[in-house]
Amino acid sequence: MCGIAGIWGGTDGTEPVEAMLRQLVHRGPDARGLHRDASAVLGHRRLSIMDPEGGRQPIYSEDRSHAIVANGEIYNFRSLNEQIGGRHTLATTSDTETALHLYEDLGAGVVHALDGMFAFAVSDGQRFFAARDALGIKPLYYARPEGAFWFASEMAPLAAFAEDVREFPPGTCYDSETGFRTFYTVPDVPARPLDEAAAVSRIRQTLEKAVVKRLMSDVPLGAFLSGGLDSSLIVALARRNLGRPIHTFSVGLENSPDLQAARRVSRYVDTVHHEHILTVNEVLDALPAIIRALESYDRDLVRSAIPCYFTSRLAAQEVKVILTGEGADELFAGYSYYKDIDDPDEVLQRELRRSVASLHNVNLQRVDRLTMIHSIEGRVPFLDLEMIQLGQDIPAALKLRGTPPVEKWILRKAFEDLLPAEIVWRDKAQFDEGSGTVDLLQAALASAMTPADAEAYRAARPGAGLRCAEECHYHRIFTEVFDQPERITPNVARWADRPL
Repeated sequence: MCGIAGIWGGTDGTEPVEAMLRQLVHRGPDARGLHRDASAVLGHRRLSIMDPEGGRQPIYSEDRSHAIVANGEIYNFRSLNEQIGGRHTLATTSDTETALHLYEDLGAGVVHALDGMFAFAVSDGQRFFAARDALGIKPLYYARPEGAFWFASEMAPLAAFAEDVREFPPGTCYDSETGFRTFYTVPDVPARPLDEAAAVSRIRQTLEKAVVKRLMSDVPLGAFLSGGLDSSLIVALARRNLGRPIHTFSVGLENSPDLQAARRVSRYVDTVHHEHILTVNEVLDALPAIIRALESYDRDLVRSAIPCYFTSRLAAQEVKVILTGEGADELFAGYSYYKDIDDPDEVLQRELRRSVASLHNVNLQRVDRLTMIHSIEGRVPFLDLEMIQLGQDIPAALKLRGTPPVEKWILRKAFEDLLPAEIVWRDKAQFDEGSGTVDLLQAALASAMTPADAEAYRAARPGAGLRCAEECHYHRIFTEVFDQPERITPNVARWADRPL
């Protein structure tokens, strides 16, 4: 996991790239690298995960004609190395080198060979290529001042130099000769006529495979554990396949539902468990740092970012890689508003697909930013591409089932033998709710902005789309922590476009 920045074309860009890298140190405190050729400057901040000793970036081709900087992990790099071994001599055991050699061999076709989360850029002095993974698990932003192509892992570094900062779309690559091209979209296909038994079998096999490939690491690995279904499943599967206890991490208010459930799971699965009790004052003190890291003021996103911030801080004391349960709600109908959709075959299926495709600039942005601000790497097994395909194949009627409807029913059914029943069938609670963050914020922010003040604040900023007093308070902090907030605001997405 790393931070990247660079410029293709234009004038001498060494100093601006150095300046952007200084703002990305938290993404890669272990090393810094810079490449310059006739047309590009590529910069890299490294968090050492794979090949800590030999994998410093930029990485070069054998004749040093091509250079790459990358952020993320390529989970199938070892099998890909077997395919390219006869054509290339590997100088490292880094997955990034594999991506570079495949680009040399396949050009833009490299994106179809890679199984992982990534954002990378390659230059040979005459041609530039950049790509972002299928779902946008890893971030990338760009700007085009004076015709040059500037890029960075976060928005703020770019905003210091360019007005029109844009998100590099997920599932997209850019070639300096041909422009942008989409290589992946979430499958838009009718669900298959799977029965319960077939769906259960496929879920068990596919999720376990997704977890196993994400255990790849040359540094300590752990997992978030809220005590909810999603994180508990990931922890149980990781523990089973590693064959030893792993570190797990939870935060919440004293006696909050998440802390109690997480302790139950930790004892049952046998993990080395760590927890932190949140206080009102520390949350209020951390809000500016959280909002700056998040690069958003969306109310729902900020709320969920708060426990994620403190859990990541806790985890960083023990590990460099963390597994999370992100994506299960969107794949298997975990949110309460899904229950209000009357037509599961058409409308709910379509809404679930939209939810998955929208993760890149909401929940995935939150996972990336709030882990990376503490220099740890977050991995999301539920968002493996085989899991995404499976999520589209399973009929929505199997995801919400019963009277009243039970969310994620088929996922619970698939693993009801893996965890205690009170965890498998525990009612859904979002991270911010189960940890007690919502109750804490409502009490703590009650006097931060009166309804009248909020209405005046919102009226003075019609373009910000502010929806409540709490969000106005977050927006005010947002404008204070960034030098050019107006350059970031156009990229602030909404977790849900429904009234608050």
